[in-house]
Amino acid sequence: MAESLTHPLEEPSPRLPVAPTPDAGPGAAHSPQSAPGLVSLHDILPGEDVFAYVTRLRGTFEHRLYQQVVGAANEFKEGDAAIGVAAADEVSRRNARALLARTRIGDLDAYPLVEERLYSYMQGALDTEAQARTASWTLGELKSFLLSASEEEIHEIKDGLSSDAIGCVVKLLSNEELAAVGRKVFNPLPGSKVGARGYLGARIQPNSPTDHPDDIRWQVFNGWSFAVGDVVLGTNPVSSAPESVAAVESALHEILVTFGLQDVMPHCVLAHVDVQAVVEAMQPGTTGIWFQSLGSTEAANRTFDVTLEKMEAHAASRTGRWGMYFETGQGADATNGHAAGADMVVHESRKYGFSRALTQRVAAAQARAGREPAPWVHVNDVAGFIGPEVFRTREQLVRCCLEDIVMGKLHGLTIGLDVCSTLHMDVSLDDLEWCQEQLMPANPGYLMALPTRNDPMLSYLTTAFQDHVRLREKHGYKVDDRMWAFFQRLGVIDAEGRPTEHFGDPAWVYLQYRRHQGDTRPDADVLAEAARQMADVRARGVPLAVGHGEQPWELEPTLDRELRQLYDDAKTGLWTDFTPDFVATIPDAVRLRTRAADRRDYILHPPSGEQLEPSSERVLEALRARHAGRFNVQLAISDGLDARSLMDEGHLRPFLTALRTRLEAAGYRVAPEHLVLSLGRVRAGYRAAELLFGDAALGAPRALIHVVGERPGSGHHSFSAYVTAPPARLWAQPGAVDHNITRVVAGISDTSLRPEAAAVEVVRFLGELTSAS
Repeated sequence: MAESLTHPLEEPSPRLPVAPTPDAGPGAAHSPQSAPGLVSLHDILPGEDVFAYVTRLRGTFEHRLYQQVVGAANEFKEGDAAIGVAAADEVSRRNARALLARTRIGDLDAYPLVEERLYSYMQGALDTEAQARTASWTLGELKSFLLSASEEEIHEIKDGLSSDAIGCVVKLLSNEELAAVGRKVFNPLPGSKVGARGYLGARIQPNSPTDHPDDIRWQVFNGWSFAVGDVVLGTNPVSSAPESVAAVESALHEILVTFGLQDVMPHCVLAHVDVQAVVEAMQPGTTGIWFQSLGSTEAANRTFDVTLEKMEAHAASRTGRWGMYFETGQGADATNGHAAGADMVVHESRKYGFSRALTQRVAAAQARAGREPAPWVHVNDVAGFIGPEVFRTREQLVRCCLEDIVMGKLHGLTIGLDVCSTLHMDVSLDDLEWCQEQLMPANPGYLMALPTRNDPMLSYLTTAFQDHVRLREKHGYKVDDRMWAFFQRLGVIDAEGRPTEHFGDPAWVYLQYRRHQGDTRPDADVLAEAARQMADVRARGVPLAVGHGEQPWELEPTLDRELRQLYDDAKTGLWTDFTPDFVATIPDAVRLRTRAADRRDYILHPPSGEQLEPSSERVLEALRARHAGRFNVQLAISDGLDARSLMDEGHLRPFLTALRTRLEAAGYRVAPEHLVLSLGRVRAGYRAAELLFGDAALGAPRALIHVVGERPGSGHHSFSAYVTAPPARLWAQPGAVDHNITRVVAGISDTSLRPEAAAVEVVRFLGELTSAS
């Protein structure tokens, strides 16, 4: 997982409207009335490729129809339908694939699906000799080659394959064929077995709802007690403040140094790359591999506050052992409004193309520094984090992961997976195990690893430590050799790799940690200290997997029951609305409503919760007239994905009280009203602020502080505060304000980040934003 706005806890996800396609007569691609956004393809001619088909129907090349035909070749996913490129039926899908299979790679490269500067940059990273070798091949011939050729033969041509070609050929492959290609192509990280054939690594993801260093340390000890964790120790921070990120970086770095592993595996705090650079300047040598989420277009990257120049500069600074760690995921571009008409698979492939080009940049930087070029760069595909607006089912999740494994490997990357789902997808805890089993034949480089399948901070479902134990046992996968030897020295597995009596005991790992630090106290004293610390970690809502069930790969039964109770609680939260009694307790509440018809519409169709209904817009226009420019801060409250996070006792009221007190003490003029949005998402707040603050002639900042219920699942019933403070003239431009200029304080509750402490963070962020305006 990534910094807050990369994987927002309330998951704001706008989408492009479905572009209507002109009626071109029989056989045309169109969006029928009964299925808006779906593409019907009938009556293709023998021997016709994509370009011949488009030209025959339109009389000339038409880019939009081109995008639709290519998108229609995909297996169905809701995200493609939302932008008007999904096939209307199986006949249309088969026809689109037939057209694509007859299309030459050189022709595809000559007509980019989305053409812009970033695409040109990716193309510049291709091996021109290898590209020339395959230019005359059809995509059908490329498919046959990938299925019949050896790994060595595939390596000879893959560096000449464009991201669009790779993104299109996977559309032609069945799940079984994708797995066959996945298990024959490998790109291990330099000097390691991470990403090698027969190896399945693990990123320990030791997230804490409060960024507490002990929560983070103990989850690392916990993973290692199961002989899990050989790729990276990677924490998603709650706070992106450099001081907080620095504290977490230091905690992770200290564990590796204590055990002498700092040259064996890296650590990472998944803050924005700029923040990581600041921390490295503050504390040289304490950051490990540097992280950043990537988009496939320049516009998508701006959502992450990333530019091509910025990423090139950061990549050029990575001259040491550890390079860069990128995260991607199908649908992120579309849900952030930057699909530009292209389908999710092509966009995902282009993110790997960007990663490939940046990997070359790291290698060049190492060479200039006098080192042997050995770029340690890998990509984590966060496959199911966004939600049902991208895809909903376990079958779609598996298809997405298989596509991404093959696309990543054909780009020459070490590719890992976050095989995950949100609580509002139709993917259960048990479904995740089924998904993992379907993906193992493709041999991904690594998976996530947490004490249970539920992330205690990000509130989504992913891979547990004991899933790794099961997958290793069942499929014969190994851990990086150097870390496996470490786990044997640690005493959690024996010389034959079998679990010892210390397997699954993080207190034992803590004892070894203290011994490596020179602690000479009796074992009993250290273990008693361990028990106290573990109790404190659990009290902060972070589970620890101690012991196991009847088999080493089974979760301890009591913890399994707790996990399932949290899952059931989350499902309840998703369908909970603000009650009238609760709204009545909010001082000066101004009721607003989005265009969502009901909660089901709101959950399954995020854009419905991002726009205000007309009557609410009129309420805001009247409020603006009444305010007459007197206020520069407006507070808004939305239910988000769990209204209970705001309705629970000790949550919203102490936060608002502390926030208003601190804002007024800092000299801000805070409007007395609280905007209360039912079925509201983050971008609905932006629209409200446009109506309240927009003034093309005013350069002074105007701030919106939007309190939103987070995804349920952690048990904390947490909420977030989104802080946005651009000049009024920017609010006057509809749609100009977006997440790239918003700061987030997340994980606020009476059991995680206390409301009073969160208010301090919000005011600090607001000060930074307004001083920069």
